[in-house]
Amino acid sequence: MKVIHFQDVEYKAFEGENVKEVKGRVLIGKADGASHFCMRFFELAPGGFTPRHQHDWEHEIFIHKGHGVALKEGKWVPVESGVAIFVPGGEEHQIRNTGSEPLLFVCLIPSGPPEL
Repeated sequence: MKVIHFQDVEYKAFEGENVKEVKGRVLIGKADGASHFCMRFFELAPGGFTPRHQHDWEHEIFIHKGHGVALKEGKWVPVESGVAIFVPGGEEHQIRNTGSEPLLFVCLIPSGPPEL
């Protein structure tokens, strides 16, 4: 069993033309012996956003803290603490922080794709 606080995991910063102010951490993954899923934790600074993208695999997201919007079928949907999101494989998606505090969320993906 692994028990760890997300802040104890080193993060990878993402910044570029299509991504802004994003920190990602692998909380539980292949290195821990997780053979079916990977649990990731993301932090978006105010005004930050993930890249708009799509991929073959589904994933699940749980908004832990903050306020933002998620791209769903070409439309922006408000999200906040306590909201769960299911992204089917092949669906274009993106998350943006529209609040004044960091937007924190957990993202689960199947094993196989890159963990970060």
